[in-house]
Amino acid sequence: MTDSLAEHYLENVVAEFRGLKRLAERAIEQLNDEEFFRAIDPESNSVALIMKHLAGNMRSRWTDFLTTDGEKPDRRRDSEFLIEGEDRRAITEKWEAGWRTLFDALAPLKAEDMTRKVLIRREPHTVVEAVNRQLTHYGEHTGQIIFLAKHLKSSEWKTLSIPRRQSEAFNKKQDEKRQSYHERIGEEAS
Repeated sequence: MTDSLAEHYLENVVAEFRGLKRLAERAIEQLNDEEFFRAIDPESNSVALIMKHLAGNMRSRWTDFLTTDGEKPDRRRDSEFLIEGEDRRAITEKWEAGWRTLFDALAPLKAEDMTRKVLIRREPHTVVEAVNRQLTHYGEHTGQIIFLAKHLKSSEWKTLSIPRRQSEAFNKKQDEKRQSYHERIGEEAS
């Protein structure tokens, strides 16, 4: 991978992770405490459990990312799916710590690190493969959080993207912004 491509990849992947975190948090903030801990059936996870699982995964995968297996020997994955007396604040603190660990691990990566091998559950991955694996995993769980929050809020849900039946108006507004931008650029060039 060329340096410029690797640098672009790293910048993009950080932006993508930040976007997932922001989307999940915009959904989570709509929930009251009861909804935060509610599972929709006995085989489902609550938003709290998904957050706890992601926090545990992030701590394990991103701590000493380049030098130790991403599945740490002290990780107790099964306990990530149990509420063990934690309140919303405790779950949120774990969530924030997990994301901090992820961003701290990504920050020092350089172009030459992209093809280095790291282990996840004793399986070798290039750094790119390992990062993409986690990006996909966190995207799946972000989707679950959004789905659950939307389901639980029902008619009180505040959309995180373009509201239903508003696509044409949104596209028109975007076109107007682009046109205005190009007109300003044309005026400045004159």
